[in-house]
Amino acid sequence: MQPYFLSLLIFSPLLGILVLSLLSKEQEKAIKWLGVLATLPSLCLSLFAFWQYQNGYDISKLAEKRSWIQFGEFPFLKETDFTVAYELHVDGLALVMIVLTTILATLAAIASTSIQKEWKGYFQLFLLLEIGMLGVFAASNLVLFFIFFELTLIPMFFLIGKWGYFEKEKAAYSYLIYNGLGSAVLLIVIAVLFARTGTSNIDELRHILTDPMAQTISPISDALRYGLFLALLIAFGVKLPIVPLHRWMLHVHVQAPPSVVMLHAGVLLKKKIGAFGLVRFAFGLFPGQFQQFSTWLIVLGVVNLLYGAFLALRQTDFKMVLAYSSVSHMGIVLIGLGSLTEAGIQGAIFQAVSHGFIAAFLFFFVGVMYERTRTTTLARLGGLAKTMPYVSGFILAGAMASLGLPGTSGFISEFMAFVGAFQAEPLLAAIGTIGIIMTAVYLLRAVLGMTFGQTTVSNVYDLRGIEWVPAISLLLLIIIIGVYPNVLALPLQTTIETMMNGLGG
Repeated sequence: MQPYFLSLLIFSPLLGILVLSLLSKEQEKAIKWLGVLATLPSLCLSLFAFWQYQNGYDISKLAEKRSWIQFGEFPFLKETDFTVAYELHVDGLALVMIVLTTILATLAAIASTSIQKEWKGYFQLFLLLEIGMLGVFAASNLVLFFIFFELTLIPMFFLIGKWGYFEKEKAAYSYLIYNGLGSAVLLIVIAVLFARTGTSNIDELRHILTDPMAQTISPISDALRYGLFLALLIAFGVKLPIVPLHRWMLHVHVQAPPSVVMLHAGVLLKKKIGAFGLVRFAFGLFPGQFQQFSTWLIVLGVVNLLYGAFLALRQTDFKMVLAYSSVSHMGIVLIGLGSLTEAGIQGAIFQAVSHGFIAAFLFFFVGVMYERTRTTTLARLGGLAKTMPYVSGFILAGAMASLGLPGTSGFISEFMAFVGAFQAEPLLAAIGTIGIIMTAVYLLRAVLGMTFGQTTVSNVYDLRGIEWVPAISLLLLIIIIGVYPNVLALPLQTTIETMMNGLGG
């Protein structure tokens, strides 16, 4: 693999954007097929890298570093101080996140073929969003990470605001304001660290902040470290989202087109970027402060788990059930990370990946149902098993995975997270299990009511054509991770060992 491999992987969707710009907006079929095909180069490259890694290839050789920004020359500083390079790097965790992002991007692009208007602009924004997501996971310094992080905001705002449902503008501005505030907090942290250390490289920052003997340009007190840690928790807590910073996410889940929600729920929330930020920065840069705050993280996790579960039980719209389910399942990520045990941390990362697939799977079928019935209200979706038996079967399978049925990815992630939680805080873990029970209640209530309730839907067609591709692909991935968890555990092993070493474990 060549030294520019990661750049090619990240920016390959740009070719699709350029080709789309040459097509007439009336060429609907060509635009839709090109929008899907443009996601395939990144998918193929990521799968190739993952296959090579599984066969022993040292992925650190993929790292890229080029001169980029020089803020000035100071005779009393080192030559490398206050410089920002274009740096890309992946480890096992980042590679897993990149692979799963490319998979979801391709499947969401297939689901996007049901979009009804302005396909050219839609797919150009969609591909720009993919570039931002991939760059987040490969960036090796905080400045580059922040640029890619912000790049995801722009296309998501327009994808929600232009192609969403009845209150799409409100949802888009809610998304922009909340995430913009979170980004502002993150920018403050980056600026302070850069000013105090002279570097934005993540590995160098980790060394400086965890080594008491490391030299800094300006002192970093314990109080400042704790403040920076809490600021990172807020910045990524908006992205996760942690209660009470979750309201914007509910609007997006309900108002955005389902194909966009597949990426939003599968990548942009806890499932990837939020959890990735906590692990990579809050945990990686401030392990001591993370350890001091660990019990409160479990408390926040239990609050999210119970709050989301109880409110999901009261919803009358399937999209709202899934939205509160995402809030609830985010709690498992916090519980696992807060346990500070190897099993708990592994469970948290597994949950980030697993529920990303499960949420994308279920929201794909939200789009399928809405296209046929023009509603997602539970009371108006009775008897689907008679008219759409395949769709009903897939939704039931997704619900079983979400509530943690053995043999699915949901079981593995929840089991490990709670094993770690019972080792660290058994009382809080016991309280949290109430949320797991409630998950079964609200999901089975909603799904069984839609599939086997009083028949209210008729004259609709079942799953057909290209819709089978996302349905079967996502279900297989959910089952593969559940049956053979080593497909994720082995690539993540080095990352988890590094985290435990940072805690002195």
